[in-house]
Amino acid sequence: MLSQITPVILTYNEAANIGRSLERLVWAREVVIVDSGSTDDTLAIAARFPNVRTVQRPFDTHAQQWRFAVEEAGVASDWVLRLDCDYMVEPALRDEIAALVPAAETAAYEIAFTYCIEGRPLRASLYPALPVLFRRGKGRFVQDGHTEKLRIDGPVVKLRHRLLHDDRKSLERWLQSQSRYQAIEAEKLSTRPWSELGWADRLRRTRVLGPPAVAVHCLLVKGLVFDGTAGLLYTAQRVTADVILSMHLLRRDLDR
Repeated sequence: MLSQITPVILTYNEAANIGRSLERLVWAREVVIVDSGSTDDTLAIAARFPNVRTVQRPFDTHAQQWRFAVEEAGVASDWVLRLDCDYMVEPALRDEIAALVPAAETAAYEIAFTYCIEGRPLRASLYPALPVLFRRGKGRFVQDGHTEKLRIDGPVVKLRHRLLHDDRKSLERWLQSQSRYQAIEAEKLSTRPWSELGWADRLRRTRVLGPPAVAVHCLLVKGLVFDGTAGLLYTAQRVTADVILSMHLLRRDLDR
């Protein structure tokens, strides 16, 4: 199965992560990177890996970037492994994928995540399982707030082993990104009908209930209070993201 898969990664200034991700993809015949104009060492690090091919494209939206990566960047394999730079394919997951014999109707495989804080795995997180491995031609990308969702046309099978999510970029970079992301999320929450929102987004749209709900859910429901400093930092990040979102929503209220 591994010979039928092309890992595809989007990059923009991912020097903190890309090397660790590519080290776990040496089994792939080709890894395709679509870069948005990195100015750090991302491309130099990627060039060290002989199975990596890099394509440049200016960024517009995540959905458009992924459509280009899968449909126009020269991917020829039947299957695509859709990865962020901070996704790490560990040996157990690689071996599970290698042993797959997909049924003709199988369109994708869903993979859950183990979230890491500075390399320390958490017992749980708010990060959902995703259809990461999919048959080319059976998925379409749609923009959803600040990021994209992959809609799968056909049956999806869950895999047993997990991907690691292990982002090592600085706190300053994370805060800058959240300011941009949550402004887009505020636009989505403000314009989408109430009936189309899930319970979490309905809490967030109240402006005040989102941050405390996230804190309780992370620390008590998910049990991150038992993960020490790493669990507290993850909870603080998620609460901060919701506070920034509330600030953007309130600012929109004032502007109106």
